[in-house]
Amino acid sequence: MATETLTRPRVGRRARPGRARRAHPTPAGLGLLAPFVVLYLLFLVGPIAYLAVMSLFNTSLVRPGLGGFAGLGNYAEALTSSEFWSSLWHTVLFTIMTTPPLVVLALALAILTNRLARGRWFFRLVFFAPYVIPSSVMALIWVWIYTPDFGLYSSWLSSLGIAAPSWLGDPNWALASIALGTIWWTLGFNFVLYLAGLQEIPRELYEAAAIDGGGPWQQIRRITIPMLGRTTTLVAVLQVITSLKVFDQMYIMTQGGPDFSTRSAVQYIFESGFTNYRVGYASAASMLLFLVILAVSVGWFSLVRRAERGV
Repeated sequence: MATETLTRPRVGRRARPGRARRAHPTPAGLGLLAPFVVLYLLFLVGPIAYLAVMSLFNTSLVRPGLGGFAGLGNYAEALTSSEFWSSLWHTVLFTIMTTPPLVVLALALAILTNRLARGRWFFRLVFFAPYVIPSSVMALIWVWIYTPDFGLYSSWLSSLGIAAPSWLGDPNWALASIALGTIWWTLGFNFVLYLAGLQEIPRELYEAAAIDGGGPWQQIRRITIPMLGRTTTLVAVLQVITSLKVFDQMYIMTQGGPDFSTRSAVQYIFESGFTNYRVGYASAASMLLFLVILAVSVGWFSLVRRAERGV
């Protein structure tokens, strides 16, 4: 009796287990990426490269061309300048003042808002609305709040019989006052990021925890905070980078005063390039600030990845 041999059609090679297939770029995909790559090179990579070149020359706004070659002289001058280090310290101190509150408060408000059964849209609007205000408007609002004698804070303290300090006129209070206004202004962005992260946590986890007797605080500590680990990393890194680049509100509210106690690194670079016309020196200071921001970002990501891997 003849036997028939059944053969299955060969659909394709079976991928080896444990090895992912490599996706080869297609002409359509490269065409879609091309506009972004071109804009990225023109408006980011190109300016950074030109900035690095200018930092090696005595470039000035009042002379054409790059000027005389300075080598690393501009970098040496910046690293030995007490004004540069003072402005950098003010920037770091401002970052320390603003980053922890903007992370912790945004997380707490997002958790509370997410647990509301009704009116959630209202609190989303209230917390996010200040973020869409331009920096100039935000600065004017807080200058009015801090105005002596008839400002909002001064009026409140006067009604309690407490003499209000000169919020923006005292070097001991000016930086903290600007930090407080910045926290109110930028809290909404981190708040929205945390709300988006909360939507990704399965509700079944909370239901199972409730069945096992876990209370609200235990659910937050055991489920919410660990599940929001990557969101917290993103929020913290973005907030640190943003705070290290602070300029607008400080310049508008105090112009770096009093006694240069609120002059940020970006303002120092701005004044070096556009007030003193030393563009080459300002470029070197910009590169140093860029390296500081890059080192902080890379270091933070490395620490977080090592913590996630349990190293």
